Amino acid sequence: MDKLQKFIFEQAAVRGELVELSETWRHVQSHRTYPDAVRNVLGELMAAAALLSANLKFNGSLIMQIHGDGPLRLLVVECDAELKMRATAKLAPDAVIEDGATLPQLVNAHGNGRFAITLDPKDKLPGQQPYQGIVPLDGDTVSTVIEHYMLRSEQLDTKLWLAADGTVVRGMLLQKLPVEGGAEISEDAALETWNRTVALGSTLGNEELLHTDAGTLMRRLFWEETIRVFDPQEPQFYCSCSRDKVGNMLKMLGREEVDAAVADLGKLTIDCDFCGQHYEFDSVDCAQLFIADTNADAAQPPSPTRH
Repeated sequence: MDKLQKFIFEQAAVRGELVELSETWRHVQSHRTYPDAVRNVLGELMAAAALLSANLKFNGSLIMQIHGDGPLRLLVVECDAELKMRATAKLAPDAVIEDGATLPQLVNAHGNGRFAITLDPKDKLPGQQPYQGIVPLDGDTVSTVIEHYMLRSEQLDTKLWLAADGTVVRGMLLQKLPVEGGAEISEDAALETWNRTVALGSTLGNEELLHTDAGTLMRRLFWEETIRVFDPQEPQFYCSCSRDKVGNMLKMLGREEVDAAVADLGKLTIDCDFCGQHYEFDSVDCAQLFIADTNADAAQPPSPTRH
């Protein structure tokens, strides 16, 4: 069972989380085989998205994207406040990727890589747009890229430890919380605790993170600290694609372009990048998409005219 475990340090302005994804990770890999280096950075981005989404304060999704100018062109992970997740990666057509390729080699070959976080509310107010922050790719690993983003864009000291292989994804987050006025802990004491917990976390190696469950890790790393542990949450794979959404995408292309594509290909086939679901639209299906819109327009009463 996949699990995300939240915890806080008593009498300290630090919170932490540990996440483990195996079933969700298996679903992401079930319809596509990625080179090992790509697979691992995608898994690390999934762990990071789950760790940050666990603190979402709205009904919606957090979307993380890394846009690349190397053999790896795009990484996308989407996670909502209920920890329903999906993820995908896109390679350049001529991509040649070595097993030990680093993140900069994969996505920042010419210095044009970008990292973006989008907060997309589910129930938008009229005229409301998703919030998006885009920054240059600053860091050699997924964890450092996100740490830099969180410090610059959110003014939050954040440390991440992330690891992935073909079987499991694991990650740990530590975050320094602001000290409120009148709090029992001083700024100096909060900084001392933060530095100590980060130092303890930094003893965590990649192999230990990959092969150790959350409870054992907390005991090993923070055995001298007083920690309050919350009920675990259960991340899971979920893809929101549907035939209706694909149809709406085709309608956005316009009838002329869709009709031309159907005439050329016989039918349109679309596979979801996230879950592999296959959709087909023949000439009748496509005609019905636009007939429905025409009928809806015809059903509207005429606008009153002024004299």
